[in-house]
Amino acid sequence: MADIELIASLIRDVADFPKPGVTFKDITPLLQNPRAFQESVDAITASAPGGIDVVVGMEARGFIFAAPVALALRAGFVPVRKPGKLPMAVFEESFELEYGADTLTIHRDAIRPGSRVMVVDDILATGGTVGATAGLLRQLGAELVHVTVVMELGFLDGRAVLERQGIDSFSALITI
Repeated sequence: MADIELIASLIRDVADFPKPGVTFKDITPLLQNPRAFQESVDAITASAPGGIDVVVGMEARGFIFAAPVALALRAGFVPVRKPGKLPMAVFEESFELEYGADTLTIHRDAIRPGSRVMVVDDILATGGTVGATAGLLRQLGAELVHVTVVMELGFLDGRAVLERQGIDSFSALITI
C-alpha cells in the first residue's frame, strides 16, 4: 500500500504560475524523494488492468511516471508530444486548458490498432490533456482501457469531462 500522505506532502503549490490566478502543482519534491517516487510508480502500476500493451505518457511530466510504469508492466511506452517534437508523420489533437489552449501529437505508427492502452499523467485538471490523448488514441484505433494520474484536482471536474468522452476506467493516487 502506497504512503499517500508522503506522496501528497511532497507536491507543493506554486501560486500564480504559469499565469496569475493559477496554482501550479509542483512534483519536483516528490521526484527528489526516491521512496515517494517509487511508491507513486508502484501504486500506478497496481492500478493497471491486465493485458496492457502500451503505456502512454504526455509531455512532459507524464513521461516521468509513464515510462517506469511501462517497464514494470512489461509494456511498450509511447510519448505524446507537443507540435514539432516528433520527427515522423503525426496525428494531432487540440484542446483547452484551464489557462489557455494547446495541441498534442503522436506518431501515426506509434500504436497498432486494437492495442490495449493505459494513459498515465501527473495531474488531471480540466481533462483537456487526457481528453486530447484519448482522441489521438481513437485516431490510431487503439483501445484506451484505463487512465491513472498521481493527483486529480476534483474541483475542476475533469473526470466528468472524461466520462462524457466515454472514459470510464480512471484512478488517481490523490484527489483534492
